Amino acid sequence: MTADLSRRAVLRLGALSATVAAAVPLAACSGGYDDAPDPLAPLLATAEADAAAARKLPAGGDAAGQVADARAAQAAALKAEVDRLNRPKRAANVPAAPVGLAGFKDRLAAARKQAEDLVPALPAYRAGIVASVAAGCAGLQRVAPELGPGADAKPAAAPSPVPKEAVDSLQKALAAEHASLWVYGLVTAFLPGDFGEAVKAGRAEHTARRDVVTQMITSVSATPVAPEAAYVPPKPVTDTASAAALVASAEADTAAAWLAVLTHTDDSGLRGMALQALIAAARRGMPWRQEAGQKPAAVALPGQPS
Repeated sequence: MTADLSRRAVLRLGALSATVAAAVPLAACSGGYDDAPDPLAPLLATAEADAAAARKLPAGGDAAGQVADARAAQAAALKAEVDRLNRPKRAANVPAAPVGLAGFKDRLAAARKQAEDLVPALPAYRAGIVASVAAGCAGLQRVAPELGPGADAKPAAAPSPVPKEAVDSLQKALAAEHASLWVYGLVTAFLPGDFGEAVKAGRAEHTARRDVVTQMITSVSATPVAPEAAYVPPKPVTDTASAAALVASAEADTAAAWLAVLTHTDDSGLRGMALQALIAAARRGMPWRQEAGQKPAAVALPGQPS
């Protein structure tokens, strides 16, 4: 392999997150003060309540700790944005704290739906934060049986028409899908047979999104980016744990790429597609992180720079 190929094709953990970071919060520069209640405030109140309640569980174990830490991180991200705009806040109707881990099943499902419903109409930067919250809750639903399993992401469906200004971010998402498919092919040789269904399902989802995105890019008379001839994993793959870690890193890069699509368009259809791809990556990545021994297993804000 040439040095040039290695430089171009290397898989970098979080490499696509820089694209997301470029979507800086410019809303503060717009004219006028909006005195309508902040739609993020109820989401913030629920996240804060969940974090506090999870920490008080007498026998929640690691799963409760992950819920507490993830919801606290989500609350911190939401609070920073709510405080930045400083819009009026109204009291949120937060359900009573659950007495056991199973009580968070409905709360996570409700928080995920609440966040998903907000994404289409929010300004781009805010939509990115809220989309990550939705995906984070979706990942938490897979941490323990008591919390889920939660609904899978919706299948890939292209919006019509495809916004031409989204082609660049879609090309990056397509590149991430190509890389993920290569990873799933590589790790097969290092995983026991009981991982077969997870590998098969992951490859099927990535293949479906690759094909849809390819068609989308072609529909606006652009040439879809091709897969690299080879990729270089960030660390050698030698066993089950290292194979799982590589899949987890590929899913993290995929999440970052789709979050970038979401934050670079105002088209509600494309945002919806990108949101479902982000959720899918978060849900696929969680068990692979768990298998690799990574902590936390569920990422609080998938797609966001760590």
